[in-house]
Amino acid sequence: MSKNPYESLGVSKTATEADIKSAYRKMAKKYHPDQNPGDKAAEAKFKEVNSAYEVLSDPGKKANYDRFGSADGPQFRGRPGGGAGGFGNMGGMQFDFGDLGDLGDFIFNSFGGNFGGDMFGGARAGRGKMRGSDIHATVPLSFKESCLGCQKTVTYSRMERCSDCNGTGARGGTDVESCSYCAGSGRVRNRGFGGLSMVTPCSACNGSGKQIKNKCGGCGGKGAVKRTVSYQVDIPAGIADGQTLNIAGEGDCAMSGGPDGMSGALMLNVRVTPHSLFVREDFDLYLDLPITFTQAILGCTVKIPTVDGTMDLVIAPYTQNGTRHILRGKGVKRLRQIGSGDLIVKIFVEIPKNLDRRAVDAVKAMSAAQNDGDFPKRRNYRERLEKL
Repeated sequence: MSKNPYESLGVSKTATEADIKSAYRKMAKKYHPDQNPGDKAAEAKFKEVNSAYEVLSDPGKKANYDRFGSADGPQFRGRPGGGAGGFGNMGGMQFDFGDLGDLGDFIFNSFGGNFGGDMFGGARAGRGKMRGSDIHATVPLSFKESCLGCQKTVTYSRMERCSDCNGTGARGGTDVESCSYCAGSGRVRNRGFGGLSMVTPCSACNGSGKQIKNKCGGCGGKGAVKRTVSYQVDIPAGIADGQTLNIAGEGDCAMSGGPDGMSGALMLNVRVTPHSLFVREDFDLYLDLPITFTQAILGCTVKIPTVDGTMDLVIAPYTQNGTRHILRGKGVKRLRQIGSGDLIVKIFVEIPKNLDRRAVDAVKAMSAAQNDGDFPKRRNYRERLEKL
């Protein structure tokens, strides 16, 4: 993302999670394509706002942007004196490749100093801030709800900041002192394999840099208590089965993170009940429509389903088996985009399994009245067969 995400959302670097979320919702609503049909400038701004929120709602990306000016972090940092060296990180641990000389230069140049980022679930989100865990839950939707969007209330349990100690874990919120083992830094340096220096979270204070003298009675020193909450989530129209909604700040709070601790995200996995008639592919819907052979010959009007009700479909006389009707814009709303997919109706002409004598005689009379010119495909087949 090239633009400053703070400027895109109109917030300062000191904005809280709540401030960022509020600004995003306001801007997204203002520039949403549904509110500005055909407005390319609004569509571009909507994409810019979403990209900005993607950075600022993710603690790791936000920390990278604040420190390096890029959500992806540093691509290359050389050590003084010319070599690549520098620090790389893996799962919250930092490695000083400068200790390895030429070998360190090779490793840092080869991997860019990044060995997996936060793939090990590091507790820190940026320097000095603790981040809580993400919570995974499932939200069931009907086929219609997934197509049109809806609101759902999700009830789940999460760790919330203790109000007695304001999340510090200390009695009264004040009985806290710097960790004597890491001198309050929250990090310790260890000499690892091959002389490589590793900077890891302090095990004595769990990376917080603080130790509690007297634990809070309300949370037992954890800084958080478990509560059951209900969250109303807006399900966007067009979401599909298996997709995940990432709701920043609604997960567990940071354990002993204090007032500056950051909450994890609520990760909602969407499960959609299949439709009894439709088959969905991306944003298009497919419907197999059976009609009788007399309807195919004479033409008719048939009622068919749509995502929001029913409609009449006119079948022209002499409709052939396999004919497709494409109803533009009658499919699924495109997720966070302008427009909808199509509804594709495929005609299946059904032949009766049993006919009484009068019906058989009528069909024979009809067959006798036909000639090859009435069946071009059959005639073409016979001509090709004769040439074999």
